[in-house]
Amino acid sequence: MTPTTLFYILIAILIINFIIDKILDFLNTKHFDDEIPTELSDVYEKEEYEKSQVYKKANAKFSNITGLFSLLLTLAFFFFDGFKFVDDLARSYSSNTIVIALLFFGIIIIGSDIINTPFSYYKTFVIEEKFGFNKTTLKTFIVDKIKGLLMTALLGGGILALIIWFYQFAGVHFWIYAWALVAVFSLLMNLFYAKLIVPLFNKQTPLEDGELKTAIEKYATKVGFTLKNIFVIDGSKRSTKANAYFSGFGAQKRITLYDTLINDLGTDEIVAVLAHEVGHYKRKHIIVNLFSSILLTGFTFWLLSIFVSLPIFSEALNITTPSFHVGLIVFGVLYSPISEFTGLLMNILSRKFEFQADNYAKETFAAQPLITSLKKLSKNSLSNLTPHPAYVFMNYSHPTLLQRVQNLNK
Repeated sequence: MTPTTLFYILIAILIINFIIDKILDFLNTKHFDDEIPTELSDVYEKEEYEKSQVYKKANAKFSNITGLFSLLLTLAFFFFDGFKFVDDLARSYSSNTIVIALLFFGIIIIGSDIINTPFSYYKTFVIEEKFGFNKTTLKTFIVDKIKGLLMTALLGGGILALIIWFYQFAGVHFWIYAWALVAVFSLLMNLFYAKLIVPLFNKQTPLEDGELKTAIEKYATKVGFTLKNIFVIDGSKRSTKANAYFSGFGAQKRITLYDTLINDLGTDEIVAVLAHEVGHYKRKHIIVNLFSSILLTGFTFWLLSIFVSLPIFSEALNITTPSFHVGLIVFGVLYSPISEFTGLLMNILSRKFEFQADNYAKETFAAQPLITSLKKLSKNSLSNLTPHPAYVFMNYSHPTLLQRVQNLNK
């Protein structure tokens, strides 16, 4: 294979991925005006449903514009030797392999963030604002951007530097050390994410004594779930949309409720949502997801170790000096079809787990409060109640609201 052939394979992958995504998006938009299924007829009043339709169409149009812009920018970067320019620029500042790689990705990430910031601003302060979701201030928006970049530099840059160092001393066997590093990092993030990362962006406070806390503790005792950490997060700082999540395991496990969730739902409904999260823990979904992710990471690093040092990877981008960081770019594009497939498998598994967690909540608490909570959350976020089956199959990590209600009503 020649470098030119590889170059056009990369271009073909980028374009085909884009076309597939747009076909799925198109199919999904054709269902925006469908009648609401009978089981969900109580979710929206007529005016609210019309509002949800407008919201879906606004997001679909915005996604088409940003997706096309991103594709054209990426293609321009390939055709006009953008990677060569950035590689030359990085090499002009240092001769150290690790420093060059950090500068290379740093320039690309910062440049990409600057270019995409107007789109993020429009999404937050125009679309989300128009439909009453946005609570983010300009100050919070800017500070979040800065914090995100700093975290990427510290965590992402640190991990990348170690991986390249492993590559320098271990050669093709570097993948074993890189896999171990990322596995340990993933484990630590699962354990301490809520303690170390979340506080950088949100305030978390223990749930106050009262009816809700008593009901939660009563349920936890009933199902033999030791729960000392119940926190409320100030999600309303950025959006009116509600959520709840479970994190950690062992002594580090905790339930986090968004303040918007507490405002939107009744006590039984919140306990039902919590019962669903407990179901994930009891059914070992967190452990399975963690180890599945670690195994997939190992496979990816092993595959990377076979190809990353091939000179043709750099030559395909018109770069004469082969390097790990350029090989990583090319490998990332070549790996994307595999990534799409593994992502599809993980979505299928995730949807199965969601049904199991719903069933656990139904068996240990009640189905009806979970149904009404899901309907309220869908209504308050103007969710799409009639997505196309192909779009769901490819993109949804959760079953549709209709599927969940039908399952809970069995």
